[in-house]
Amino acid sequence: MVCIAAFIILCLMSVIVGFLSIFRRDIGKRWWKTFKKSWGCVGKRITLQKCETGFKDDIKNSILSKVIVKKPHLVKPISVGIEVVSVLIVLVTVWSLVEGAKAGLALWSLGTCNVQRPESCALGAEVCSIDGDSGPKNPIEAVGYWFSDWGEIFSAIPDKFRDWEHEDLGLNGAMLFANGDSETKLAIDILDPGCSVCLQSFRTQLETGFFDKYNVQLVSFPIQDGEGKFKFKNSELITRYIHAVTLQGLSDEFAGEKSPAFEILKRIYTEKSENKRSYQTEFNEYYSAEEAEEKLISWLREYGYHTKEREEIKERAHSQEVTDIIQKNNDIVTNNIHAKGIPTMIYNGSKHTGAYKE
Repeated sequence: MVCIAAFIILCLMSVIVGFLSIFRRDIGKRWWKTFKKSWGCVGKRITLQKCETGFKDDIKNSILSKVIVKKPHLVKPISVGIEVVSVLIVLVTVWSLVEGAKAGLALWSLGTCNVQRPESCALGAEVCSIDGDSGPKNPIEAVGYWFSDWGEIFSAIPDKFRDWEHEDLGLNGAMLFANGDSETKLAIDILDPGCSVCLQSFRTQLETGFFDKYNVQLVSFPIQDGEGKFKFKNSELITRYIHAVTLQGLSDEFAGEKSPAFEILKRIYTEKSENKRSYQTEFNEYYSAEEAEEKLISWLREYGYHTKEREEIKERAHSQEVTDIIQKNNDIVTNNIHAKGIPTMIYNGSKHTGAYKE
């Protein structure tokens, strides 16, 4: 283990030594000679051969040479300590390589280097993360979570080679166009009404003409944490009304080209209330459930729904039918699409995680 640990340390020192060699070539020559010895020893260890170079002894003797003269009784414990430290260096290095490989695979397959807490990955796309539960409470649970992460990564790898364009995912969502007969390409936009990244993404889609290029299926997905609580206040209520309006169908007086469900989301993401605050902020931070529902019902009046129709939509929004739709969508998004963050979009045959970029 000593020669392997020394090789690791020498590899880490390569950058510093390479820089110093610019000014003093003798340093580089001495380092290169030692490095070749360490590599020769490591090469034999890897192929399960006996290390004949004596490199291990050279390393230990160079460290112990001064101790032998001054305090010979410390030679044995220091020698044992060198072996122990060498083992720790090798174990930490192997663990770091495995964790690095895990993070890289997760970033490639899931769009985040942290499977349990996607938002904490600085290298991943900007998302509102679908987090796991509160995390391990003891070492045994930590091991279970570690293997569970690997399971999620490997189950998501086939998605990178999947032709999403021809897949029937079975999601229930609102179509973008009210008449439903658009000849543009289909796309799926999975978003949470309360997610700030979804707001940014939606606005970019509007500005760049995304909704003109594609007939989008809007799937409102209220994010839940590991304990089943909703991440954003009133997101589930908004989602219920989006599904209820879609199931209700168009009112006789609705004259818009886009669907009422789209108009609800557009209003939340792009318009401000009478208090000069974004409607998303109002729903997330200020409106109670009763106030939020009153606001949504008032919008339905503007979309041409009469009193009886609004009552039917309200009743449908709280029905078991809509609850089943939300649960089904939740299962498909997490277990079939393997989304770890919202927004997630599917268009041009590929899955895209994070805020939309033209």
